[in-house]
Amino acid sequence: MSQNSTDQFFKSTVLGHPSGLFVLFFTEMWERFSFYGMRSLLILFLTSSFVDGGWEWTRENASALFGSYVGLVYLSTMLGGYFADKIIGFRWAVVVGAVLMTLGHASMAIETEFSIYLGLILLVFGNGFFKPNMTSIISEMYKDRPEKKDGAYTLFYMGVNAGAFFGILLCGYLGEKVGWSYGFGLAGIFMFFGMLQFWLSQNIFGDIGLKPTAESKAKSEAADTDTRNPFTKLELGIIAVCSTLGLLWIINDPASKISGGKVNIFGFLGENGNTIAISTALILFIYLLVTRLMKYSQITREKLIAVTFFAFLTIFFWAIFEQSPNSLTIFASDYTDRVLEGNWSTFFLIMNSLITIVPLAIITWVLYLLFKQTFKNYAVANIILSMSFVIIWGIAIWMLMKDFYTAGYLSLSDSTLEMLKIEKVTTAITEVPATWFSTLNSLFIISLAPLFSKWWESKYNPSANMKYGIGMGLLALGMACVAIGATGIEPGAKTASVSMIWLILVYLFHTMGELCISPVGLSYVSKLVPARMIAFMFGVWYLAVAIGMKGAGMFGEKIDAIANESGLSSFFWMLTIVSLVMAAFSILMTPVIKKLMHGVRSVSYTHLTLPTSDLV
Repeated sequence: MSQNSTDQFFKSTVLGHPSGLFVLFFTEMWERFSFYGMRSLLILFLTSSFVDGGWEWTRENASALFGSYVGLVYLSTMLGGYFADKIIGFRWAVVVGAVLMTLGHASMAIETEFSIYLGLILLVFGNGFFKPNMTSIISEMYKDRPEKKDGAYTLFYMGVNAGAFFGILLCGYLGEKVGWSYGFGLAGIFMFFGMLQFWLSQNIFGDIGLKPTAESKAKSEAADTDTRNPFTKLELGIIAVCSTLGLLWIINDPASKISGGKVNIFGFLGENGNTIAISTALILFIYLLVTRLMKYSQITREKLIAVTFFAFLTIFFWAIFEQSPNSLTIFASDYTDRVLEGNWSTFFLIMNSLITIVPLAIITWVLYLLFKQTFKNYAVANIILSMSFVIIWGIAIWMLMKDFYTAGYLSLSDSTLEMLKIEKVTTAITEVPATWFSTLNSLFIISLAPLFSKWWESKYNPSANMKYGIGMGLLALGMACVAIGATGIEPGAKTASVSMIWLILVYLFHTMGELCISPVGLSYVSKLVPARMIAFMFGVWYLAVAIGMKGAGMFGEKIDAIANESGLSSFFWMLTIVSLVMAAFSILMTPVIKKLMHGVRSVSYTHLTLPTSDLV
């Protein structure tokens, strides 16, 4: 019996799935904890005043840096995926990525100019190595049990959502309430725990993810019988030019703005150097894409055009959806009334306690089940994982105690306050952290994903175009909510006290929009694209995601200019209109795209409970 056989993996199970799945579950959970935890703080840290420990950047510069960072994160996955496939294997790629991210978070915790930039660079490359390879291991583990794969991905992405939720909740809380370095540092600590747990448990995966050998490469090539259409020297040259210009632009865009023009790679091209550079890269890429498409048969070419159409819509989806850690966090911080009194204070404290303790208890129970199955063979890994949960429980309880104390519901002696490092307060207050609202996305995903799954499984399962249209329409509805809430804010106002209900509605509708679009993207790439061109088109898709992430930053850069001239509400109405236009465009193109897809239809993907970007 092969070591990698399905039977081998299913000898030791947790909740009906191989124990190895839950090793990946916890590794990915801590990685998402660190990623989303840091991301939730970045804009707030950059724009906060010097008095509050921030850098007091303009929102334009902060958004420019944020957009470039998240864009580079998704671009780097192509590099990480290549190294994993060809050189170091999935496992080493995960470990290298985790180490780089740990160092990145540690560097950011120092909070110097050099350390912050170094930290972001390390996080970009770390994500690139880590991100593409976790799901690859799962795919290999279940290659002989396809009927179990949906359930496996469902469990896996519950871990992802849990990590995102607790990362934003706890890192955000520590960053806002205690100090930025504590939030950045906490993210790194749990990334380190995740890396150790994975490394010490890696034998549970058998031969999966090991460094490729000459024999394994030959076997893989022999199994791939598709005819290849290699790139010409001209095409490779165009790719090199596009990649160089795009990379230099995404770095130079924030650098030139932050430095006031002192650092400008494209300064020799004149005042519009940045625009000229990226326009040139875009024109060359479109030329390359068109010429490549023309080399294939009509049916294949039309299917690839359909994929390109969805990639185009994806750019706008992420550009608007990813306002969550950007303009929406700014809105929460500066323009939202986050102070609660009376019954509303009590309600929030109880609700926040439940959404913190209940998921943590459930995941701890899963940890216990894994502990029982694997402790004998992987004792050290289990002990390290258990230590991480002891720490997370401690931080969660400390956070809740602090909140109940500051709200006046808990009395603590001076000695206890000193021991717990809680500042003494004389006036009871309940203030919701600005980052707290970002946790709603994960909560709504977990709550609503089963309902949408049932919808996709029913006879009313919409077409791909309709799903994109509905999703973009829900994005528009969410932005309209916050636009209505911001109506009373005068142009140029730096603060306001808008009701929290508008932000809650934004995250509700945006999550529903995400669930409409998430099942479409990568699934259609895999179904419409022939194997001989899959790598190139996946590259196109991830490029679209990266452009969308950069677009989110570019939209965020406009918030102050529009708010000062026309009022903050106008900024969100702008995003509403863009979303509506894209929704209408998607729906109107339904007959055309349906014809181009040649009968390929959507299916239910019950496991896709996270944004497509997290499936890289």
